This record gives sequence, structure tokens and C-alpha cells, in this order.
Amino acid sequence: MTEQISRAAVEAFYKAYAECDADTVGQFLANDVQWTISGPIDVLPFCGTRHGKAAVLELIRREVPAVFRIQSFAIDAMLIDGNRSATLARLTARGSDGRAISYRVSHFARFRDGKMVENLSLIDSFNAVEQVLGHSLTAPDLAANAGNLVAV
Repeated sequence: MTEQISRAAVEAFYKAYAECDADTVGQFLANDVQWTISGPIDVLPFCGTRHGKAAVLELIRREVPAVFRIQSFAIDAMLIDGNRSATLARLTARGSDGRAISYRVSHFARFRDGKMVENLSLIDSFNAVEQVLGHSLTAPDLAANAGNLVAV
């Protein structure tokens, strides 16, 4: 039988996460947690996979703030099923130059014994990169010169 995670526990985790309270977030993480954020690590170096509680706390305390300061993490929808949760949220932050950054993010988490053991964050990375860089990204018009090649 799959262990249940309570809505109250998931909400308490996200309250600490939204407040960037790494000490409290740490209380909700298993020692062997795996935390993955999808996205281009060349522009958003906090993306990628972290293994272990210490690495995730380093991510929250130092790696994300090196790119921007989170102002809010507002959850629009949350679903809890057994030992798993899914959230759709909007992250709002300020870049080092003071520019506002806001993009959608989904978290898919798994819990064991009341602790998060896995988190997969899917971010609107194209939008996030444009905002962090401060300009639109454009794809080259390959179709004009490529014959049967199609740019997607």
C-alpha cells in the first residue's frame, strides 16, 4: 500500500519554499532526495539534477539567488494522490539588475515517510531565459536556405 502524504504537509513545505526558508525546507527533505529542474544550465545554472539534501539546500541558499531573488511562489493548482503531489505555480523574482522575472513552473514530487524524496520541476525555460537575459530569443530562419529542412 502506498503511504499517504497529507495536504497539510505539502502546503507546509510550499509555504517554507515560497519564503525561501532553507532551514524549514530542509526538514521536509529526505537525505537521499533527488531534485531536478529542467532548463538550459548555460543560462540558468540552477537547472539540472541535485542529489542529496545538502545539494538541494545549497541550490536554495546560493545557486538560485546568484541568478535572481525569488519574491513569490504562488500556487495556482495542487493535486495530491497517495505519496505524490503535483503543483502548477508562478514564480516571481528580481534579477540582479532589478528587472522583474515571472514564469510558470510545475513541480511533480514524491514523498516517503513524510519527506520529499524526488522533485521534478518543469519551468517555462524559454520565457525564463528571455527574462533573465533581458531580450527576446530569435531562431534563425533556416527554411529560406535549407531546402527540405524545417526549423521547429
